[in-house]
Amino acid sequence: MAPPALHAARPERRAGTVTFHHFPVTTASFLDDVLAGLAAPVKSIPPKYFYDARGSELFEAICELPEYYPTRTEMAIMREHAPAMAKLAGRGCEIIEPGSGASTKTCIVIEQFDPSVYVPIEISESALRGAVDVLAARYPGLDIAAVCADFTRPLTLPQFRQSRGARRVLYFPGSTIGNFRPQAAVGLLALMRELMGPDGILLIGVDTKKAKPVLDAAYDDAAGVTAAFNLNLLDRINRELGGDFVTEKFRHVAFYDPDQGRIEMHLRSLEAQTVTVGGRAFAFAKDETIHTEDSCKYAVPEFQALAGRAGFTPLDVWTDADAMFSVHALRAVG
Repeated sequence: MAPPALHAARPERRAGTVTFHHFPVTTASFLDDVLAGLAAPVKSIPPKYFYDARGSELFEAICELPEYYPTRTEMAIMREHAPAMAKLAGRGCEIIEPGSGASTKTCIVIEQFDPSVYVPIEISESALRGAVDVLAARYPGLDIAAVCADFTRPLTLPQFRQSRGARRVLYFPGSTIGNFRPQAAVGLLALMRELMGPDGILLIGVDTKKAKPVLDAAYDDAAGVTAAFNLNLLDRINRELGGDFVTEKFRHVAFYDPDQGRIEMHLRSLEAQTVTVGGRAFAFAKDETIHTEDSCKYAVPEFQALAGRAGFTPLDVWTDADAMFSVHALRAVG
């Protein structure tokens, strides 16, 4: 199902402003992470590097696939319950979206919450600028403070004049938190708590546990879009880091491990081969993999307990009728 049509911008008394704030995000950090990951006993690359401009486009295509239920289910929850969420946040809040990507899901929040400023945080400058251009055109009265940064590292945002101390609401949709195993997820949530400050609210999408065939199909679709998304990571390494991966020699693999409660995505080498990146050679055995992503699934009480370890208390939670997906509102405490 395609994302809902975007509503026309509300009439505004003044034109919104668009500003860009750059924090250190360098090719060197990408290179360092790739070299370290390929040199590890179990090869891996962090999933945050999926999202260059092409990767973001492919992910938006994934969200429209019939097998990929999370987006349409989460959007239905948001359409139904966004007014209640906005009431919790209060008028004039500051909406911060770590890992904003194309910001497609954010439109419901912008329209219902009427924020003083929208702050997308994205590691890919090209993806960030593309999304900001679209939002600025659709919402000409919206103040946007775009931040090019890695949200998985400590980050102190400037005080935006538009919000004047208003409550900060972190919007983290799409079950991106599932890309982090539980201990790492607690660490990331703790960083978010610091970013929000006192009395901030976290609005977060969390995928739930369900039957293995449903989850396997969602991450290995018949059209091969998820495979292209996974393999684009190798193309990006070739483009940006001078790698010499031959993508045809790797295959996308995804499966749900019910004992661990997570999807794992890998790129499997179809033959014994050697690949060079950054002047270093890495040998692959036949069937050896690069682990590219986890997607952990949580029952509602499980996630609330996890968030509690990072200093959050539940305010409310919304699910669809079949409990396929959940959206949590959590308050920072202490």
